Amino acid sequence: MDQKHFNTIRLFRNLTENEIDQLLNLLQAEEKDFSRGTCIFHAGQTTTRMGLVLAGSVTIESNDLWGNRTILSLAGEGSIFAETYALLENEPMLVDVVANEDSRILMLNAGRQEMQLHGGESWMMKYMANFLAISAQKNLNLSGRSFHTAPKTIRGRVMSYLNAVALKQQCSSFTIPFDRQQLADYLNLDRSALSKELGKMQREGLITVRKNHFVLHQSTVEVR
Repeated sequence: MDQKHFNTIRLFRNLTENEIDQLLNLLQAEEKDFSRGTCIFHAGQTTTRMGLVLAGSVTIESNDLWGNRTILSLAGEGSIFAETYALLENEPMLVDVVANEDSRILMLNAGRQEMQLHGGESWMMKYMANFLAISAQKNLNLSGRSFHTAPKTIRGRVMSYLNAVALKQQCSSFTIPFDRQQLADYLNLDRSALSKELGKMQREGLITVRKNHFVLHQSTVEVR
């Protein structure tokens, strides 16, 4: 494992290479490769391990028995996933975690007992602070999705999502991490209906879209 690469990951922010090495050993770190479409965690299972995305990305999905899929979030490079279930240990997962592309994942023991045993160590305190900050950001992102799915119209949902991305990136031209089907699943929309609405918005001059790259025009977004 390249410790220099880990220095750039938020979970290990402000930790020295020696401290990162101690933490990785303590959390029983193990790198694994997953090909696109592979289910890393299945709904219904329990786990004491969480994942850290070293390369690629994963989707957090709700898949029901009738084949309906809802994408709740996407975890990109440097993001963690399944940490809540890993900390609770015996709580069955309600979601699937699927490799969105060929990905390299660092599997880690969640460290609940380790946090208690080494809570007084300065490096453990820094790790816990980073862990809490990441979890808070994830909760914010998940609550943000509720804003995007709240509008009753397809256009309302699309504009809510695109506006949020543009504000976050401070640019009206950007590439989203979803393909068309994934965007439909994320916004709880039918793919054909979504594509039809995007085409209509483009003809009206509100947006320019090519695959997953968007440019917003007129008053669809306020970029500071």
